Amino acid sequence: MVAVIFFAAILASLGLALFALFRRGDNSQLMLRALTIRVSLSVLFFLLLLLGWYLGLIKPHGLGG
Repeated sequence: MVAVIFFAAILASLGLALFALFRRGDNSQLMLRALTIRVSLSVLFFLLLLLGWYLGLIKPHGLGG
């Protein structure tokens, strides 16, 4: 459930940056802020995954299942 929320927030931020890219006028600050938020959310999500693995909440498995 948390992963879905993170993915939705990352995609929303990416969509906002795309919208700012194609909008007329000077929207470089909006695009920069949206991309900064996207990268920050991605790094936070990755760190939470690593923390969950370290604490034993997430069990990795091989390709065979």
